[in-house]
Formats: sequence, C-alpha cells, structure tokens
Amino acid sequence: MTRLACWVANPQTEGLFESLGASERGRRWVPPIDLVASGEEIILTADLPGLREDEIAIEVKDGVLRISGEREFAADHSVEGYYRFERVQGSFSRSVALPKGVDPAAVSAGYENGVLEVRIPKPAERQPHKITVAGPRPAAIEAQGSEAEAENQA
Repeated sequence: MTRLACWVANPQTEGLFESLGASERGRRWVPPIDLVASGEEIILTADLPGLREDEIAIEVKDGVLRISGEREFAADHSVEGYYRFERVQGSFSRSVALPKGVDPAAVSAGYENGVLEVRIPKPAERQPHKITVAGPRPAAIEAQGSEAEAENQA
C-alpha cells in the first residue's frame, strides 16, 4: 500500500525553509574548483558558466590567489505570479593559498566554454647554501672609537 502525504499550509511553518538558508534567491554562488599538482605546475580549474572573460578577475597578493566575478540575474521568468530561480546568481570570490616562492608573474590563465584554468608554476625547491670552512680563525678585530678610549683611560 502506498501512503501519500498531504501538505497543509500552516502559518507557523511558512517561511521555515527560507530561514534555514534554502531560499532560492538568497543562496550564495560558490563556483566549484579543482586543484591538481602535476609535474612542474599546479592547475586550478573552476566552473564559471555564463561569464565572459572580462567578468573574471584573478590576482595574486601576499601568497594568495584570488578569483572573483559576478554573474548577473537573468530576466525574471514568471508564470501566473510564480517565480522560480534555480541558477545561482551574484558575485563570488574564491581564494587559494599558494606555496612559498611562487612567482606571481609566471601565473597564467585561460577560459573556454565556461571553464577557467589557472596554471601556477611550482617554485624551485630551495637548496641549502653551503659555506666552506677555511683554515685558522680570523684575527680578533681591535676596538675602535669610544671603546678604545675607555680602555686606554682605565
């Protein structure tokens, strides 16, 4: 036997889903990103459908890569006073901390068919600086100026 549930409008529950963040207009757009390390670079891929290249901003500041932009609301579609917006619109911002030593000038980006690809060259691995130890210790440096005069007066 199949049971059917009947939804009865209740003034106490009206607006419940909107207060829980399920409002279709109130949702925040957070485009999905993938980060993949391969060989000599890190590749960030972001799905940004419906944007033009000039609506996407990419910057590197203080070791953080930031991608931002805004997708405008489309014209309202209405049917007998009922509105439904499932595609999330508005501004977005995604930030990713970069490894130390990344050269911001070497970061490149391409955008095709709604997919942004940012290529971040991996920094060269830091090598320790070796210091050669020489023969005997250098001679002590004699005090100069006021220290020398203080010793002579004592």
